[in-house]
Amino acid sequence: MREINIYEKIGNKDFAENKDIGKDIRLEEIMPELEKNNVVILNFDKIDRASQSFIHSLISDPIRQYGDNVLDIMLFKNCNDRVKEMIKIVLGYLQDAIDNKDGLS
Repeated sequence: MREINIYEKIGNKDFAENKDIGKDIRLEEIMPELEKNNVVILNFDKIDRASQSFIHSLISDPIRQYGDNVLDIMLFKNCNDRVKEMIKIVLGYLQDAIDNKDGLS
């Protein structure tokens, strides 16, 4: 199991917005753990807001590579309502993209 403290990773700020930091977290920490089928906990403690691009950079590739089943081992912790809503938005359009992958709409 790997717990990633988002607040610390983004420089002790309450707004997670930098997609490049999100990408680094995904590539260096999330994906290697998921490849080993290890649980990854994304801890959003002290995060007040998160941009759509930041959340997308964290979770888009894991969802595309492993499908939504990855959400059984990629968990979100200490999310306030704003952060939860942004995660839901990103998960929603990723799911739509997966559902429409076969060209049907």
